[in-house]
Amino acid sequence: MKKTDFPLVYSCSGCSSAAQTANMIAIKMDREKIAEMFCIAGVGGDVKPLVKTAKSGRNIIAIDGCPLACCKSSLARHDVQPKHYFVLSDFDVPKKIGEDPDPTLFTNAYKQVINGADLIHLE
Repeated sequence: MKKTDFPLVYSCSGCSSAAQTANMIAIKMDREKIAEMFCIAGVGGDVKPLVKTAKSGRNIIAIDGCPLACCKSSLARHDVQPKHYFVLSDFDVPKKIGEDPDPTLFTNAYKQVINGADLIHLE
């Protein structure tokens, strides 16, 4: 399967534990080759090649850590709507400043994102 056959995954990557959990989920999806992670900061910063990829028509999974919806808003600036959108606070992932992600909450949220996006996950 070519990389372009995978959905794109964008995630929040802010400073809170929830944001870093979102980022870790996107990285895991990329490394497991079930989605291709791309840079939301580049989309939000109007970097032309990254905006072009976001607007390419590929399915998009967007993951935000909290209801501030930075990832979703960055895509919306370019009229891009994700096929699947997740806010980790909906999965009981708390937003804690100055703390690392909780491994148990990460695992739970990862499974919910995979199931919600209808992706096959092999462990």
